[in-house]
Amino acid sequence: MKTWERLIASFKRFPGIGPKQAERMALHLLRAPSAEADDLLASIKEARAKIRTCSCCCNFTDREVCAICSDPGRDQEVLCVVEDPQDVAAIERSRSYRGLYHVLHGRLSPLDGMGPERLRVRELADRVRDPSGAVREVVLATDADTEGEATALYLAQLLRRPELKMSRIAQGVPLGGDLDYIDERTLGQAMSCRREL
Repeated sequence: MKTWERLIASFKRFPGIGPKQAERMALHLLRAPSAEADDLLASIKEARAKIRTCSCCCNFTDREVCAICSDPGRDQEVLCVVEDPQDVAAIERSRSYRGLYHVLHGRLSPLDGMGPERLRVRELADRVRDPSGAVREVVLATDADTEGEATALYLAQLLRRPELKMSRIAQGVPLGGDLDYIDERTLGQAMSCRREL
C-alpha cells in the first residue's frame, strides 16, 4: 500500500485538498482509462516545461509577453497590482477592468518569511518608474486581510510620487448583501470606504 499512500499524499499537497478529497482524486485517476491518465501526466509535464512568467507583468504565460500585456486595446496607463495569477483571472471574469496588471506572486508576511525581496516588487517599481512614463495610475488590489493591507500600504509608500495616482479597490458590503448578515468588520470597512453619490 505504500504506492497508494504516496499517491494520496501527492494529491494532499494541493491547496484546499484534504485527505478525503485526495483519496477520491487518487481513485478517479486509477479508475480512469489509461489514455486519460497519460493525458494528465503529459499536460503536467508540458505546463512545467513551457509556462513561465510574462516578462512585463509576471503573470503565468506560455509566451514571452502574455496576451493581456500584448493587447493594444488595453489601457496602458493603468496598472492593477494583484497578489497571485488567480486574482488576474477573477478580475478578468468581472469584465470591469481594461488596464494592465502586475502580479506579485505573494504578499508581505514576515511570519512566513515573505519580505519584499521574495515578491515581484522590484519589477513593479521598475515598471512604474519607467522613463517613458506610461503608467499614470496604480490600483492596489491585494486582499483585504492583514497581510494584504500591509502589502498595499508598503507599495503605496514605495511607489508614491506626485504625478502618479494611487488607488485601492473598494471593500465592504457585497452586491445583494443583507446588512443583517454582514460581519461588523466588513460593515465598518464599507462605512469608511463610502463614496459620494
